[in-house]
Amino acid sequence: MLAHALAPLLYVQRDEWFPLQRVVAVLHPTRPVIAYHLLWQDDVNGSWIPFTVPTDEEVVWVGYDSTRAPTDLWTYWHGTLLHADWRERGQVAIDVQWGKHGSLPHGLIESDLPSIKKLNDFYAFTWLSLPDMWLGNLTRRGPWCFCHGYARYRDFSRELPLSGRLDLVVRADDAREALGAVFGRPYSRKTPWPTAPVPGR
Repeated sequence: MLAHALAPLLYVQRDEWFPLQRVVAVLHPTRPVIAYHLLWQDDVNGSWIPFTVPTDEEVVWVGYDSTRAPTDLWTYWHGTLLHADWRERGQVAIDVQWGKHGSLPHGLIESDLPSIKKLNDFYAFTWLSLPDMWLGNLTRRGPWCFCHGYARYRDFSRELPLSGRLDLVVRADDAREALGAVFGRPYSRKTPWPTAPVPGR
């Protein structure tokens, strides 16, 4: 019940090509934090490279207090953990980047993103990586380009609630076996838990 109640609402970029396939919620056994592992059908880049994992795993974490209200949100943004204070903000919400599925706390100020990991940098890369996308279409059907402007790249308007989409809820510190069983093997193993402290119960 707790995992469903705190499951985020995703705001997916409106032109997103690849569907969300599976979702696993992992409750930490001793810390008040839940990891939501998201398995997307594929990533827009690198699909043609031999032995590439043919899916894209992302993860977000929701911290909560003794009343089971959300207090903290962490998202995985291309190797960097982003954090947002979520006290008194209600429904946890995530913006999902086109094609690569990097996760942003909804309403994040773009200038707060790490250097060389700004959203407009990734938008520019969609044009620089066109040959990579074209090669990807040799191995699976995908987009040929992001054929729109930057304003559209930032249009996170397609709502996708996770609450009714949880394929598995598990309580574990190490959930690799459960994730492998649901996601298949191999899968991309992301950081299991945020390192920043979470509030006590």
